[in-house]
Amino acid sequence: MKSVINTFVFGSLIIYLSCNSVNSNENSETLSETKQEEKSKLVIANTISEIKCPINFSRIETDSYGKWMRNLKLNEDNTVYYYNGDKKPDQSIHVSVLNFDIGTRDLQQCADACMRIRAEYLFEQKKYDQIKFLLANGKRKSFKEYTTKRDYKSFRKYMTYIFSYANTASLKKQMKQVGSFKNIQIGDVLVQSGNPYGHAVTVMDVCENEKGERMFMLSQSYMPAQNIEILINPKSLTKSPWYPVDFEDDLVTPEWVFSKLDLKRF
Repeated sequence: MKSVINTFVFGSLIIYLSCNSVNSNENSETLSETKQEEKSKLVIANTISEIKCPINFSRIETDSYGKWMRNLKLNEDNTVYYYNGDKKPDQSIHVSVLNFDIGTRDLQQCADACMRIRAEYLFEQKKYDQIKFLLANGKRKSFKEYTTKRDYKSFRKYMTYIFSYANTASLKKQMKQVGSFKNIQIGDVLVQSGNPYGHAVTVMDVCENEKGERMFMLSQSYMPAQNIEILINPKSLTKSPWYPVDFEDDLVTPEWVFSKLDLKRF
């Protein structure tokens, strides 16, 4: 279907440009604009909850954290940008982009994005005493310890501090092991520490069919700091954002491979 649409659009462009006798530079600009318009139409939802489940699957019941995550807004500009404003070279590995700012420093990377999502929820719920993260030095720093202020600006300063001193290793130590992928929940994190680098992604949604089979959706940031993107499943022929719980061997994502032991929970 996609190839048919592209063929139709391309053919229409040729007819249009021929009739209007434009030069080659104008042709290139118009084609570029049309491709951008096509890309914008690929934004499949305004919120996580609007991203369609696979056929015969429906979203599972969830807690307040899961409901909050399902209502997270997605960017109209379905493009991943780096913290410095540059576009990420590979725009083919996501279906949508979360409407979270990145900041202007190379800080909000993979584990930071996982902590950001969790902390944003807790801040919005005014659960300030639960906003706490383990640092790379083994010490825990809470929002209440960092500042007595409870405004959003102070919260973001705290998160910048956390991004500077926490990493995948500290996040992994802070979280609890989930025994089986069959028990996966919205808000769980796949985290792998490495030497020198690891990676972490957040489970954004979970759906289930009548047989009890589950599928889940993932988001990530990466290096350098960039927008949080909803990942495609690279093994899906349709580039679906849903991953099956009963995957074999390791879990292959577009930019990292996880094991079945990497599933953690706050």
